Parts: sequence; structure tokens; C-alpha cells
Amino acid sequence: MLWQGTASPTPLCPSYVDSSLVGSGHLDKGAIFSVAGDSVWATTPGFTVQPAEMKNVVASLAGGDAADKLWTEGIYIAGERFVVFKAEGRSVYGRKGREGIVIVKTTQAILIGHYGDGVQAGNAASTVENLGDYLVKSGY
Repeated sequence: MLWQGTASPTPLCPSYVDSSLVGSGHLDKGAIFSVAGDSVWATTPGFTVQPAEMKNVVASLAGGDAADKLWTEGIYIAGERFVVFKAEGRSVYGRKGREGIVIVKTTQAILIGHYGDGVQAGNAASTVENLGDYLVKSGY
């Protein structure tokens, strides 16, 4: 686990990325950010989401023009452009060839999961969405 930014609000954040996201076998990279996108709570090594990318993620999850642009411009995560195929409510899903991303917003956090070739998009999405549900129930 690679730590960046400010301290995590809970020491469990690294274990959530390691066990609940990447440890599921459905994701190869993952990160947890503050809901404002200005603080990295935990991330896998080499999965570096830039501040400008997180600013766009936060704006897109808020709705409005930024969310509308997802359909034409896609979304950039860790320097890669993903074509958005689902964006509703708290979630954004994107694809780039045979890999993809799942972004889920909770009360206090934004989860980003990346899946590689050979992984069912639905399994990756369920993994991130289920962790999001758990965090919401836990007050995060």
C-alpha cells in the first residue's frame, strides 16, 4: 500500500484497498480519496490519480455540465482516458479496450477501482459498489 496526501481517517483504508478491492481478484488497482478529492487515503503502488483528474471526478459526481461532458469527453484516471458507459447517481463506469474503471462516491469518500483484461465488468462493479455500501453504512 502506498500512502499519499493527508492521513486516512481510519487505519482500515489500506486494508479496504488491499482486501476488499484488489484482494477480491476482480480489480488490479484501487484507491480511496476524500469526498472532496483533495486527499488520498490509500492507493495501490503505481496507481497515481492526478489532482486535476480528481477535480474532474468530483465535479462529474456532483452532476451538471461536468457530468454531461463525461459522455463526449470520457474521464481520465491515472493518465488514461476511459470511455464512460454508465454515469448515474454516485457511480461512474468507464472502459478502455478490455480494461475499465469503477468510481463510487460515499458520504465521505470516493472509491476508484481498475480492472484489467479478462475480468467481467459486472464483477468489478459489484466489488466497488459493495465496498461503497459498506462504507456508507459505517458512516463513511
